[in-house]
Amino acid sequence: MTAVRAVARVAEDAAPISLAEVNERAQLLTRFDRKYLVPASVFLSVAGRLTDSRWPGGPFRVLAIGGRRAFRYHSVYYDTLELRSFHDHRQGRRLRFKIRERVYEDSGERQFEVKLKGGRGDTVKRRRALTGADTPLDARCRAYLAETLRRAHGVDAPMILCPSITTDYLRTTLVADGERVTCDVGLVCGDPRTGRAVHGDAALVLVETKSAGHLSDVDRLLHAHGVRPAVFTKYCGALAALRPTLPANRWRRAVRRVFGEAE
Repeated sequence: MTAVRAVARVAEDAAPISLAEVNERAQLLTRFDRKYLVPASVFLSVAGRLTDSRWPGGPFRVLAIGGRRAFRYHSVYYDTLELRSFHDHRQGRRLRFKIRERVYEDSGERQFEVKLKGGRGDTVKRRRALTGADTPLDARCRAYLAETLRRAHGVDAPMILCPSITTDYLRTTLVADGERVTCDVGLVCGDPRTGRAVHGDAALVLVETKSAGHLSDVDRLLHAHGVRPAVFTKYCGALAALRPTLPANRWRRAVRRVFGEAE
């Protein structure tokens, strides 16, 4: 079974939850994230447990908006010419950031987002809406970026930014009190410089657990199924696959699994 079909089956069977209720119960703009590469068959077993009425604290529900339970995401990541964000992550810097424009393609909503990694390993997301012809390189976004980085990390914003990677995928989100599990399939990553693209393995679900604490019951369930956290991010993994001369040894194993021998 493909990952798309596996996630669709889980989404169809789960009880729905509205976006307003998600924002009330599990918005999690500050959180701990853990990523997993989950075979479709294992995902069905794990998700079946999470959405079962006997799950402790109540079953996970699926985000539903306008009758949809899966949503198309398009992101454009911005970095310096020297790929500062990529290398800060590669070097394991405790205080680092990523910059992107995210487009929710089903609604047309656009957000300028700054993802900050804190000293405790937590992720904080700051964002402002983009409207009309706004772009992340406009003066207002640059001012927002500068203020965000100054307040959060005490650093100056990069003077020059340019698009570095694009990502497209289909996301389904499972939600419980204080927890979210995002399930991404159909990943396609592109390099704006060359027009080259790589496609994710159709049999893998890219699962990310998001919670206010460290190890959750969802993480423990995945571990019990033999799935361990993956050293992988869409941004760094895509760069490692699309620009094989970059020093990216820490991601090579996951990149091979997600994209095959693309790197």
